[in-house]
Amino acid sequence: MANIPVKKSAHPFDKTRFEALLNRRFFYAPAFEIYGGVAGLYDYGPPGSSLQANIIAEWRKHFIVEDHMLEIDSTIMTPAPVFETSGHVARFADWMVKDTKTGDVLRADHLVKGVLEARLAGDREVRGLVAQLQKEDEKKKKKKVAKTTAVQLPDDAVDEYEAILAQLDNYSGPELGDLCRKHDIRNPDTDNQVSEPQQFNLMFTSSIGPTGQHPGYLRPETAQGHFLNFSRLLEFNNGRVPFASAQIGRSFRNEISPRAGLLRVREFTMAEIEHYVDPEDKRHERFDEVRDVVLDLLDRDVQTSGSTKTRKISVGEAVTSGVIANQTLGYFVARIYQFLVKIGIDPSRLRFRQHMSNEMAHYATDCWDAEIQNSYGWTECVGCADRAAYDLTVHSNKTGHPLVVRQALKEPIVTERLVAEFNKKVLGKTFGKDAGVIQNVFAELDESRLLEIQIELANGGSTIVTTPDGRDLTLTREAITIERKTFKQSIREFTPNVIEPSFGLGRILYVLLEHNFWAREQDIERGVLSLPPLVAPTKVLIVPLSAKEEFDPLIQEVSSKLRKAGIFSRVDDSNTSIGKRYARNDELGTPFGVTLDFASVQNRTMTLRERDTTGQLIGDIDQVISVLIDLVNGTTDWADACKLLPAYDGIQAVD
Repeated sequence: MANIPVKKSAHPFDKTRFEALLNRRFFYAPAFEIYGGVAGLYDYGPPGSSLQANIIAEWRKHFIVEDHMLEIDSTIMTPAPVFETSGHVARFADWMVKDTKTGDVLRADHLVKGVLEARLAGDREVRGLVAQLQKEDEKKKKKKVAKTTAVQLPDDAVDEYEAILAQLDNYSGPELGDLCRKHDIRNPDTDNQVSEPQQFNLMFTSSIGPTGQHPGYLRPETAQGHFLNFSRLLEFNNGRVPFASAQIGRSFRNEISPRAGLLRVREFTMAEIEHYVDPEDKRHERFDEVRDVVLDLLDRDVQTSGSTKTRKISVGEAVTSGVIANQTLGYFVARIYQFLVKIGIDPSRLRFRQHMSNEMAHYATDCWDAEIQNSYGWTECVGCADRAAYDLTVHSNKTGHPLVVRQALKEPIVTERLVAEFNKKVLGKTFGKDAGVIQNVFAELDESRLLEIQIELANGGSTIVTTPDGRDLTLTREAITIERKTFKQSIREFTPNVIEPSFGLGRILYVLLEHNFWAREQDIERGVLSLPPLVAPTKVLIVPLSAKEEFDPLIQEVSSKLRKAGIFSRVDDSNTSIGKRYARNDELGTPFGVTLDFASVQNRTMTLRERDTTGQLIGDIDQVISVLIDLVNGTTDWADACKLLPAYDGIQAVD
């Protein structure tokens, strides 16, 4: 039977076997390993590089192509004034604590989380419940991971710990210090107390030029490259909003204590979108296409109440009820969900969590994280923030370059308002250098205050204004008059708001691998990666039964036809058994395999194998290739393929 039911949950997830597979097959490995390695830096091997490239290729199709985005590639090295203006120099930081005796540095929120989760796990163990923490291998135990101690906690302590964990991201540095003291949270490796939390800026510093006179930073995000090129992008888009720019590139963050593999690294690949929208109209023209997408949402109110319970709600209902602020933000949240599920993320382990007020980035007014559950817990893999007009405004103010949209109005707006008219000759003679100060003061006055001054001048002939430095100056009717004038506005000028989806591709790659790893029911040592054909590093394995020369023309023919169809294949002509060749490619996530045997030489038939079921079909070489192309391109599935081709009975039809 070719379409055999598969029980992927026959064995519980085994992190030790999973990591051994990734290491053995070189998906990724610690960088500079023969020199001892550096925490938080990793090199990708052939399958890891191909997997990331395929994720990026699908990201481009899903976002850039479908939404007509403008792709850019900006520099990594960034002059210091850019990040000083953006606020990163002052505020792009995490809280760290130090072991008071050894000086070991730990990230404060991770320490609190690890210790409290370990205590809760110990409590569950004593109470006879299944501990939620996965067992770690000896290598992991040597790292700074809180040890589980089987001690029963009072019920009120359990409730308090769970409430703390539910809103952990909302605590400030001093509040994290209070938690460490109140709950006696120590370095789990040494049992030593820790210091008060201190802020640590996550940007890598550098310098530009041979003298070092131009300080710079390695960018911690790609976003600033978008904003600084906004005027050019707007011109390229014929001066119209909304539109979006997109960029894929390297970013760098000097993490305090990177200890979670690809989930916490110091150099990584990001894919970011900056969608520019009219602040007075945040509707999205394609919102109706995603209105009915149902998501698991965890909003800020639920978290601040001490709960982590999600609720299922459609994007349309979430926007209508105000849970998600606007259509454009909702549109991208839904599109992020669709992308992650398409590439192989388990939707039952995917949620969208809203940032609480204290954890919000300095530039954001609202933010939702796509968090994906894995063996390390819930991990943020995509952020979707409404950055409002923050970035464009601060860069415009700093440089004097207007980062604005000028929009011709269909109908001119006619308004009347009071304005101050100055006799500059009298004003300059009377007040000298204060003349400019006075004009600036009047430019800031509202309509009601101008009306009061108009009455004062009419009744008494003079008025008193206060300068920014607190001095009172008296102006007469000879120096100033207040008049009502008519204004006709044909151009509307505004700074657009920005909606920003930001993807951590390394994190997505890791959880994708974890979600798709399982072991054969009949043999726990046979690991499988059920990667979708869309992103699998190799789509098809070509397995010749023999190394005889008569097979070479068929191998070349099949390889050539797959290559012309844009399908990446590999030939495994090693002298090991067919079963072993397939098994080791199951570990690499190769979804399909074709076998060329002596019947292929004689009758031009070929068998087609599916990775998960191990079911096999047979047919004419060209017919099998046609079905295979549809399978890889996603236009058909294995169940349909079983209707198009007969099952293979395992017997070569040769004379």
